[in-house]
Amino acid sequence: MSRKELKRLALITRLGGKDLTPAEVSERLGICSRQVRRLLRAYQQGGEVALRSKKRGSPSSRKVPIKRAKEAMDLVREKYWDFGPTLACEKLREVEGLRFSVETVRTLMTASSLWAPKKKKRGSVQQPRPRRDCFGELVQIDGSDHEWFEERGERCMLLVFIDDATGRLTQLHFAKSESTFSYFDALEGHIRQHGKPVALYSDRHAVFRVNTQETGEGRGTTQFSRALETLDIAIICARTPAAKGRVERANQTLQDRLVKELRLRNISTIEAANDFAEEYVRDFNRRFAVKPAFQKDAHRLLEACEVLSAILQWREKRKVSSRLTIQYNREKYILKPNPLSKHAMGKNVTVIKSKTGEVRITFRGIDLPATHCQGSP
Repeated sequence: MSRKELKRLALITRLGGKDLTPAEVSERLGICSRQVRRLLRAYQQGGEVALRSKKRGSPSSRKVPIKRAKEAMDLVREKYWDFGPTLACEKLREVEGLRFSVETVRTLMTASSLWAPKKKKRGSVQQPRPRRDCFGELVQIDGSDHEWFEERGERCMLLVFIDDATGRLTQLHFAKSESTFSYFDALEGHIRQHGKPVALYSDRHAVFRVNTQETGEGRGTTQFSRALETLDIAIICARTPAAKGRVERANQTLQDRLVKELRLRNISTIEAANDFAEEYVRDFNRRFAVKPAFQKDAHRLLEACEVLSAILQWREKRKVSSRLTIQYNREKYILKPNPLSKHAMGKNVTVIKSKTGEVRITFRGIDLPATHCQGSP
C-alpha cells in the first residue's frame, strides 16, 4: 500500500474502534463525511484490501499506445538516430505530425537504446554576466571550425554573430577560413540588415587584435579593427572563452542542431549553406531569443560618407621609389608617369586590395594608374 493508503487505513481503523468521529477523519483526510462512511463500510466488508486503489496494476489512461510509440521510434531510428530528445521531439511534431512531450520522447528513446542520459559534472561556479539592456548594444562574434557538412563536403568555418541583450542570431556566414575578408562579409551582412552595433565582443584572434609587442606601422591595429574604427564601432577582446559565453554556447547548439538541419536538406556546399542560413536564423530566433530589458534598438544607420564597399577592404601603406615603383606582397607595381604620381615620389601611397584580389593604388584619395610586373622581385 502507498503512504496515502496506509494513513487512510490507520484513521479508518481508529474510526471503527470509536477513537475518532467521521468529522475528524474527514478533516484529516480532506474528504467529505459521506466518503468516510463509504470507506468504513468497505473496510468492514473487505478488510485492508478494500482501501487499496482499484486502478493499481491497470495501464494508465495517459500511456502512449504501443503502436504509436513504435511508429515514433522507427522514425527516430531511421531519420533522427543521433538527435537529442528535445530536437527529435521537435522534428516528430513539426515534420512527422506526431505530438509527444519531450519527456515522453526521452523515455521512449532511452528504453529503445537511442539515447543515454548524460551524467552532469559539477564544475566550478561562474556567475553569469548580466545581459546588455538593448538590442544592438553589444554583439558577440566568433568563428566555429567544424565538420558542418559531415562527410558530404569539406570542413569549413562558420562565423557567428549573436546579440547579447536578446540572444538573437544576427548573422551566420560560412567561409573557408576565419580570415579578415570573411569577417568583412559577415559584418557587411549584419550592418545592411540591422545597422551599426555599438560594440563587438570577440576573442583575441589575430583578425581582431595585434598580439605582437611591436608592429611594422607602429599602430597596433588590424585591418578589421581599422574598419570598425572608421565605422565608429568599438571592439572588445575577451581574455577567456567563458567571458563570451553567449556565443560559445550558441556554437555548441549550432554544432548539434545546424549540422542535422544541413543533413536533412542534403546541403554540402558553402554557397548552399549561406543561402539556407537566413531561414535557419529566423527559426533559431523564434525558438531561443528573449525580450531585451528595453525595447530601444541601439543600432545606428550608416552615414552618407560611410561606403561599406570602400571601408571593408584591405588597406596598407607603401612608399613610392624614385623610379615610380612600389613593392607589395613581393610583387612590383610601376606607376604611370603623371604629375600626381611624380608628386607622390618618396611619399606613402595606399594600396587597396579587395576580396576578389584586385589591387588599386591611391594617393590622397585619387587612383594612380599602375602596371603590375608579373614575377618581379
